[in-house]
Amino acid sequence: MTRPAACGSGRWAGHWQQRADVVVIGTGVAGLVAALAAYRRGRNVMVLSKTPKLVGTTATFYAQGGIAVVLPDAMREDGDSVEAHVADTLAAGAGLCDPDAVRSIVADGYRAVLELVDDGARFDEAAPGSWSLTREGGHSRRRIIHAGGDATGAEVQRTLDAAAAALDIRHNHIAVEILHEAGAVTGVLVLNDDGPGVVHAPSVILATGGLGHLYSATTNPDGSTGDGVALAMWAGQPVSELEFIQFHPTMLFDGHNAGRRPLITEAVRGEGAILVDSQGRSVTDGVHPMGDLAPRDVVAAAIHARIEETGAPCVFLDARRIDGFIKRFPTVTAACRAAGIDPTLEAIPVVPGAHYSCGGVVTDLHGGTDLAGLFAAGEVAHTGLHGANRLASNSLLEGLVIGRRAGKAAAAHALAAGPVMARPPQPAVRRALPRAELQRAMSKNAGVVRDGHGLGILAKELDTARPRVIGSRADFEDVALTTAAGAVAAAALSRTESRGCHHRRDYPDTDSAQARSLLAAGACC
Repeated sequence: MTRPAACGSGRWAGHWQQRADVVVIGTGVAGLVAALAAYRRGRNVMVLSKTPKLVGTTATFYAQGGIAVVLPDAMREDGDSVEAHVADTLAAGAGLCDPDAVRSIVADGYRAVLELVDDGARFDEAAPGSWSLTREGGHSRRRIIHAGGDATGAEVQRTLDAAAAALDIRHNHIAVEILHEAGAVTGVLVLNDDGPGVVHAPSVILATGGLGHLYSATTNPDGSTGDGVALAMWAGQPVSELEFIQFHPTMLFDGHNAGRRPLITEAVRGEGAILVDSQGRSVTDGVHPMGDLAPRDVVAAAIHARIEETGAPCVFLDARRIDGFIKRFPTVTAACRAAGIDPTLEAIPVVPGAHYSCGGVVTDLHGGTDLAGLFAAGEVAHTGLHGANRLASNSLLEGLVIGRRAGKAAAAHALAAGPVMARPPQPAVRRALPRAELQRAMSKNAGVVRDGHGLGILAKELDTARPRVIGSRADFEDVALTTAAGAVAAAALSRTESRGCHHRRDYPDTDSAQARSLLAAGACC
């Protein structure tokens, strides 16, 4: 396939300008799969990344566990089926999943994985020609394929980076506003080293990942600052279920309490590791029938409660019974050793850490939004798959499936719409809190367990945000974080119950009358 002609260039309202058919914002699994799908349909695709060209800048790269996928009959273990995977996903989602969306995405998983294999991905094998399968929390069957032991995300990212070598990928390009007119996308306002400019394009795909850096400590890379949620809200698009922020139960505790921290993949528990407190007692006994393999929200809440009860800074994951631990989990081993811990000789100290946004920009099953030409895929999107709590290893699955669909849909829209011309936007006032201040407030008042009093305090702090001129990546991220934090706080205040990974201390029970998604309208400024 020949590469499309380079985008045209020139000046626009005193700034640089370029053109594309499809602009993809983000270079993780959803973004690159979407970009490749559009490119392979002959469209002129530009991919924007706000980061330098470095390894390890996407959440995809850090994904350890694997991809949840139901294999064909001859390759399955334990009598697995699409319906069994659907049932596990619905159970984890605590009544808020869209069953049709779940079934559609799960049923399309194996095809999506095969396309990744066609691009060069290689997964661990139990025997030649037979993928090795593991089990994670909330899964009733062993259906998780993995690569490099616990380096699945790195293999997915490597594969897609290689396939995307033909794409026009622009690093240090920050998308600061989605431009639109008469109900349709016209382009993206971008900030790069040359200053502000515009990319005129009829189709834009948000694939910006999550918002883990709303919190002081997270498993997410530095770029996970809620950008896509903010961009969509500023474009007037609704978001949903942002109160459901999944805290991974087992983030490595190494004495540091800020920035990105390594997670200890759920597959460690799937292979037999057990959670104990500082006194050696099981953390999950009597909490859930699946014990340490209960859904993530259950395990994270149990750990949080035990830490509060004992006053200890962490609990422990004892993996010493796992044979061949170093070979099966080389990434975890390296992280532990970097912190001075030998997981083959001592239990691993862990705490819950901000990990995944189960909600996001409301889309259909092809990534489409209510704004013609605007699509979203991956963690930034709300498709109805995750509900109130994401099932382990369903994230890479969703990125592969919806990323491809969004890329195809964006390509088709661009072809039908033809070239567009964006007009200069009206100046908008964006407000931001200093990042450290915001993270402290979110960690204290909107963490694993929250209540109305703390959320009210948080809302008042967010109201003190001051206008910020966006002149750098840091400025934009602070503004995006503040916008996303406001949406999270409002959603958490509105949901006066405990459900999935949203735990209200003042409303500890689940309310059947609230088994519905809460929409938050976008704001143009």
